[in-house]
Amino acid sequence: MKRLQKNSVQAPSSIIMIRPHKFKVNPETSVDNAFQAKVLPDADYSKQAFDEISMAAVKLEDHGVTVHLFDDPLELTPDSVFPNNWFSTHKGGHVAIYPMKAENRRLERRQDILEMLKKEYRVQDMIDYSGLEQDKLFLEGTGAMVFDHIDRVAYAAQSDRTNPIILERFCTHFNYEPMAFSAKDSNGVAIYHTNVLMCIATDYALVGLSMIEDDARRAEVVERLEESGRTVIELSEEQIAKYAGNAIELYGSNYRILALSQTAFDALTDAQKSLMSESTKLVPLNIPTIEMAGGSVRCTIAGIHLSKRG
Repeated sequence: MKRLQKNSVQAPSSIIMIRPHKFKVNPETSVDNAFQAKVLPDADYSKQAFDEISMAAVKLEDHGVTVHLFDDPLELTPDSVFPNNWFSTHKGGHVAIYPMKAENRRLERRQDILEMLKKEYRVQDMIDYSGLEQDKLFLEGTGAMVFDHIDRVAYAAQSDRTNPIILERFCTHFNYEPMAFSAKDSNGVAIYHTNVLMCIATDYALVGLSMIEDDARRAEVVERLEESGRTVIELSEEQIAKYAGNAIELYGSNYRILALSQTAFDALTDAQKSLMSESTKLVPLNIPTIEMAGGSVRCTIAGIHLSKRG
């Protein structure tokens, strides 16, 4: 229990979630998201998605996590349930706003969320990269990058949604070391977002190692994670497809939890769960409707790595 009780800069205690009122699978993102269900765009899953986020937020609050829950009533923003792509927050009061590939996803950026952050937390500056959309340069937040907040490393799978120029620029501004690599599934399709491939917690990292193409780069990723003192837990491609890598460590009521989907939890082996449970309490959230849109629990959560005011 002692390891679970340890607070960590890796695990935020406050998060933002968006509850959709007009949820549907986004046709604009289906081109390069192999995880996305191929369902009719006009199929209405709004009530299920609304209920899933509502119940997930309550469950996380039951474990002591502060959840800032926002509603989205708009029809033009089908992926607004995934706020982690358009902004991120960082220790020291820094906020980044990101350029998004799909035009309808750019509408997800909300001034009221940024104003809440400035009101409730200590925000020193906001760096806005969204203007780079006009140059077709994209970096979709903590979907594109998986952060090691302790060792200051930004892991990034190369894709149209992760531009290397902006990655370098972001890492210079925010003091991270970039570690980019090529990752593809067995069909040769590039992994669209890094956060479906890997999850970094305080004491371990979940990684779909076999999907990192270059042997030397794969070894470097493992070495870098192990140098940070983490146990590397390898996930199979089948487990990645079940969103086992799309999880996030949070800090709740004096203990750390790993928020993941029920789909992901069911895909993990008993041995993997046992190892993870040594330092985090596993909290599965049931969001099968949301997962049809090509993202899971990690995608629905924007962690707040800022100091609370007062």
